[in-house]
Amino acid sequence: MEIDHTLRVYSGRCHCGAVRFTARTDLTGMMDCNCTHCRRRGSVLQPLAAADFELLSGADDLKSYRFNTEKIEHLFCRHCGIESFARGRDGKGNEMVMLNVNCLDDLPVIDRSTIGHWDGLGA
Repeated sequence: MEIDHTLRVYSGRCHCGAVRFTARTDLTGMMDCNCTHCRRRGSVLQPLAAADFELLSGADDLKSYRFNTEKIEHLFCRHCGIESFARGRDGKGNEMVMLNVNCLDDLPVIDRSTIGHWDGLGA
């Protein structure tokens, strides 16, 4: 089954379910990153405007991690260790969320050949 690129609201969570959220996206623009952090996690990332993301539960269960330029706040569940999303700003200063697509519920299989690549090592 292919991903339907219609704009819709997805629900998602960390592995243990302590962190739950909704995200409004069409799942175009998915990418991976080769920085030392993302490469080790193996996430598929989807950028969203902060207004298109809502944390439903688990704010107190999130731990923050910043590295390199410390501009991105990587947030992971203190119970299961999964990073469902990160927060930061885009190049224009707009608040954004970088969603880990693998944490969405009921997500069809992703055709990995359609994922763009971000050179986090060279950025």
